[in-house]
Amino acid sequence: MSELFTLHAQLQQDCIELAELPLCKLLLCNDSNYPWFILVPRVHNIAEVYQLEWQDQQQFLNESSLLSELLMQIFTGDKLNVAALGNVVPQLHVHHIVRYKTDGCWPKPMWGQQVCIPYSDEKLAKIKSKILPQLNKIILKS
Repeated sequence: MSELFTLHAQLQQDCIELAELPLCKLLLCNDSNYPWFILVPRVHNIAEVYQLEWQDQQQFLNESSLLSELLMQIFTGDKLNVAALGNVVPQLHVHHIVRYKTDGCWPKPMWGQQVCIPYSDEKLAKIKSKILPQLNKIILKS
């Protein structure tokens, strides 16, 4: 991890910081339409996974896989979309979005389809209470 790391301004604006994993910051996209989480490796000036050191690539894959499994257990989605786009935000960040056949965009991609609905304090507290204790259990085991 780099001491020079700073979170991209767009991610700061659009997301809520939830936790720091061994390599990544875990963010919650401030759109309550979906359980939508983002992992950002805390490494300076990285845009693509292959730019990470080999050990960090392995750690990133571990964190992404653990998060993916946890999200599907907690939110029981029909599908988990995991994607690194980077067209707008060049900093490496990977979206983990739980999708349901009943969501407003299914089966289409959700980008640009619905108006973003920010989390209320109550909904934010609820989603944190669902994920953070489970995440802490997993991280402490690692």
